[in-house]
Amino acid sequence: MADRHNRDIDRQPAPLPEPLSTKSVDAHAHIEIVTNTAADSPEVGEVLAQARSVGIDRVVQVGYSAEQSEWCVKCAESWPNVLAAVALHPNEAPVVEDLEKDLAIIAKLALHPRVRAIGETGLDFFRTPPELQERQKYSFRRHIALAKEVKKALVIHDRDAHQDVLDVLAQEGAPDNTVFHCFSGDAQMARECIDKGYILSFAGTLTFKNAPALREAVKLVPLDQLLVETDSPFLAPMPNRGALNTPAQIPTILRFMAEERGEDLDELASAISTNAERIFGSFA
Repeated sequence: MADRHNRDIDRQPAPLPEPLSTKSVDAHAHIEIVTNTAADSPEVGEVLAQARSVGIDRVVQVGYSAEQSEWCVKCAESWPNVLAAVALHPNEAPVVEDLEKDLAIIAKLALHPRVRAIGETGLDFFRTPPELQERQKYSFRRHIALAKEVKKALVIHDRDAHQDVLDVLAQEGAPDNTVFHCFSGDAQMARECIDKGYILSFAGTLTFKNAPALREAVKLVPLDQLLVETDSPFLAPMPNRGALNTPAQIPTILRFMAEERGEDLDELASAISTNAERIFGSFA
């Protein structure tokens, strides 16, 4: 993942959108890649201040490695209204030097009161070769067990592995709050997830011209099973695709989502805010 991160931090930030009238939440961000600084640095504060200026006053900062998950916890300790998720990313887990050691670090971090989710974990068959996929599934199962043990949400990364992710969740038993981050399935998969009570979180990909399946899927999701995220610094929404993404871009995604779903923007922003507080707990 490091090479991809280095490419993204060189991009220019997308312009700030028009502020929302109703406060809402970025349910999945990687601020450390945006700033490339310490968790308590002024640069992180500026990213959060820009988000607040457009109506996004809460952020879930999400982990993908043992070291970076520690950064997430420090960020949540340092800034009000930031919560942390901790995990080994499915592309990280199969290649770490000592998987059990890193899983133990995640398990310890999971007990922190500002950690409210285990993620992002899951399966990624796009980047992980077949010979490492069983190790990836093992890590996924361990994260599922941890989420249930500490009674916190599970945040799933799923790329080119839809059925396998659903199968593992069925085999292990999904936590009460299971979030499909940056949902990438079609309408059929959305229906399966909805029936099982999973939460579907949509990112800037929803706005891309080549994503009609996502737009069909988002129309199906009950309001109480819906989240929105940036996955910053990746996936800046149209019309700024390719720019550096930050939590401040949530209003653009929400406006697009409201139009696709035929809903009032303020009501949608409020509902997603309520969902985030239900899933992750109070941000205060």
